Amino acid sequence: MSQLRLNELTWQEVRRAGADRVALLPIGSQEQHALHLPMGTDTILVEEVLDRALELLAREASGPAPVRLPALPFGHSPHHLFAAAVSLSAATLGAVLDDVLDSLVTSGYRRIMVVNGHGGNDEIMRLAVKRLALRAEVTVAACSYWTLGTGESGSDRPGVTPGHAGWFETSLMLAARPDLVRTPVPARPPVEPPPLFDHPPHPGLTVERHGEWARVGGSTDDASGADADIGGLLLAERARGLAEAIRAFDETTR
Repeated sequence: MSQLRLNELTWQEVRRAGADRVALLPIGSQEQHALHLPMGTDTILVEEVLDRALELLAREASGPAPVRLPALPFGHSPHHLFAAAVSLSAATLGAVLDDVLDSLVTSGYRRIMVVNGHGGNDEIMRLAVKRLALRAEVTVAACSYWTLGTGESGSDRPGVTPGHAGWFETSLMLAARPDLVRTPVPARPPVEPPPLFDHPPHPGLTVERHGEWARVGGSTDDASGADADIGGLLLAERARGLAEAIRAFDETTR
């Protein structure tokens, strides 16, 4: 079985696919990514990782064959409006996800997986998934792509992964879409005190302080050392991790 793209199917094909295939919904954002990355970085990267994962699964004779939805390109990004963003409120993003997921259920899907590319969406996405399972007879999953790395290459830097517009995302973009990376990538000067959202004063705390993103210039860490070859390894690891997650979800929920 091959993968399908929902926007290329007729309504009858959509209905038939819902009987046994997993629907995959990628979600991203449009927001500032410092001076060197485009607004759509999160959407570009989640689509890149998902497409690579689906290519891996397509090579398996008996692998899962999901239905891939178009990416939702807008997310919850009010913390980036100091520069530029196209942001949905938390309530609006939750409502949009509710409507999209309900539409899939009404169209015949009973297994759905949301794949996220933006940190600001994560909690809202997971809550939407929980709400759906309470009101509909479905099995639904959610993940953010950067959490699924296998670590095989040893290229990861946990202290700055995923970060924002830093070493990790810039390395991935240099591998996936080098034409969209403004080079040379400028070095970010040290910021004192370090932003609390990235360096909380105690493990387990989530801390937000007004004006932090503007104060640090829109990125969490220095991206000047980003590397396309390392980015390729990181993309490959995330794609393998996502492929494994999709396969596990499919096998467990048939």
